[in-house]
Amino acid sequence: MGLRSCHVGVGDVSKRILLGRKLRSSQLGETLLPKRIALPVFASDALSSVAYAPDEVFLMLSIAGFSTYAWSWKIGLAVALVMLTVVTSYRQTVHAYPSGGGDYEVATVNLGRSAGMTVASALIVDYVLTVAVSISSGAQYAASAIGPLRGHEATVATVMVIFLAAMNLRGVRESGAFFAVPTYAFMAAILGMCGFGLLRALSGNLPDSESADLMIIPQEGWEDPLTTVGLVLLLARAFSSGCAALTGVEAISNGVPAFKRPKSRNAATTLLLLGVIAITMMLSVITLAHQMGLKYVDPHELDRLRTAGGQALPADYDQHPVISQIASGVFDGFSPGFYFVVTVTGVILVLAANTAFNGFPVLGSILAQDGLAPRALGSRGDRLAYSNGIVFLAVLSIVLIQVFDAQTTRLIQLYIVGVFVSFNLSQLGMIRHWTRNLKTTHDPAVRRRMMRSRAINTFGLGMTAVVLVIVLVTKFLAGAWITILAMVTFFLIMKGINRHYENVNLELAADESDKLLPTRVHAMVLVSKLHKPTLRALAFAKAARPNILEGVYVGTDQQSTDRLLDEWDERRIDVPLKVLHSPYREVIRPIVDYATEIRNANPRGVVAVYIPEYVVGRWWEQLLHNQTALRLKGRLLFTPGVMVISVPYQLRSSQVAKERTARDQTRTRAGDLRSGRVADPESQQQVTWNRQD
Repeated sequence: MGLRSCHVGVGDVSKRILLGRKLRSSQLGETLLPKRIALPVFASDALSSVAYAPDEVFLMLSIAGFSTYAWSWKIGLAVALVMLTVVTSYRQTVHAYPSGGGDYEVATVNLGRSAGMTVASALIVDYVLTVAVSISSGAQYAASAIGPLRGHEATVATVMVIFLAAMNLRGVRESGAFFAVPTYAFMAAILGMCGFGLLRALSGNLPDSESADLMIIPQEGWEDPLTTVGLVLLLARAFSSGCAALTGVEAISNGVPAFKRPKSRNAATTLLLLGVIAITMMLSVITLAHQMGLKYVDPHELDRLRTAGGQALPADYDQHPVISQIASGVFDGFSPGFYFVVTVTGVILVLAANTAFNGFPVLGSILAQDGLAPRALGSRGDRLAYSNGIVFLAVLSIVLIQVFDAQTTRLIQLYIVGVFVSFNLSQLGMIRHWTRNLKTTHDPAVRRRMMRSRAINTFGLGMTAVVLVIVLVTKFLAGAWITILAMVTFFLIMKGINRHYENVNLELAADESDKLLPTRVHAMVLVSKLHKPTLRALAFAKAARPNILEGVYVGTDQQSTDRLLDEWDERRIDVPLKVLHSPYREVIRPIVDYATEIRNANPRGVVAVYIPEYVVGRWWEQLLHNQTALRLKGRLLFTPGVMVISVPYQLRSSQVAKERTARDQTRTRAGDLRSGRVADPESQQQVTWNRQD
């Protein structure tokens, strides 16, 4: 009977606790999402916009006072029409381009590389803002509920981002299952609240909101009755703010590869569900808010709210969000209902960022494959998630949160621009797609379907183009210019990365001259003292049979140099020793200069520099050894015609790392035997046992 060694590295244990056990590449199918999980994973962003899009509509309309609130439901219908059009268009996109490139692939294939990079830069900005806005909004909810957190919203938001990133590093399916419950709870809470509220409205006992008795003082410059131009401008601003409800719709088209088969059909069905649920929730919230006489202004302009008698409100007046006010009124006799709605709303605002954590890594991997992003973004981690993309998104989001101090009102002004840029180019690309296919299709039924699809995309392009123009006009000075600048920056970065990769590929392309052998090899073994690592390096260099072999020593003081020369002669080493005198005690420069001199004397030859190095097993030992060797290698690698060869010598402490690696490789985890990842212990092929007599 034997016992297996159970010593495990602390770092490995911590990583496995955080991320879970590693997954093989062949297990990728196990991470695919069914529709019931895909809906909360990819739709949480769009659904969560119900929590703040109505707020933005009422906030903008309040600029001219309460009288303009009569337009709120009409603006809601206009936003719903745009959302329905976009959802219908994206249902076609997921069928035509199921590889997961979404808007980027549509624009690249049909409009060219520059259009694709424009869409990619817009989506990157949108994903980062999705995380920053959602998490900041959640932090504001948390701070309003928990007093000690007030004033520390940015820190709270940063912790939330780190938590979400850690959950997503565990894998898409696992994080989706974790987030499914609160997302479905949010749907039930909002739809239940709105359904109950509308029933009370029909029965005539719907109470007023807590702010119904207040007055709104128009913003400075808007006191006079509105002209037609002024009204149109105000409605355009409210409409553009309400279009924040569309953010996140595009995520499903970028995440088609994460769906179970049939991928396109499941993605299209999930899109339809998303559109129906989001539109129903948004229109219900706006209708209820209007029926309950709700008043809502910019949180930084609370002095515009007055009592019914025109008096100023107390300095400590707390304006609650739209959904909070509605829930308070609808559930006036049932406080658990109110707390349930408010709690799940705060949670969904945080989880909305999860959509970006699922969409951005996929986009990053596609950009990496196309040579527009660092190739590290295309690598899957232990849990088959694109780990580098998740970490990259988390870092950018945290930077944005800290810069804007987690203030949602400031961040929201940067929103929408990026997503509507991608909407427009995607619609235009799909029009080109259908037009090109119509030229080669002759089946009447198929042609009618394509022409219908093209008409839908044309209508969608018209709608999204109008929204984009309105957004640019109304929000440019309010912060949209920062988004545009960020998009231009990412575009130039992608262009630079692509140019770099193309230049590298040209440089690395093999030709006949690469087969030519060097005319001679001049080998030098670096000597610091005469010990085992040096003798091993000399033996290895001899085995390579260079044309010339010599030891090279940098002499910084005469006494040490004389001692080494005497020992070299005493041991009768049959390799000449070259001493490079360094009166200023430099070690690296004399060696580099000497190697360069040899190379210049024989341009077709090669200089091989052998560097003895210690192999140690503990991180702190690495700080005590090999530092000069590392700096020297860094310099020599930039010297043409010089080859650097490390000759390792394992110190006893290196056994620590070797044994730790061996234990990790032989360690069996729960479920490994059942799943076939290890053989039966009796076979003794994959599991090593320490036997005891």
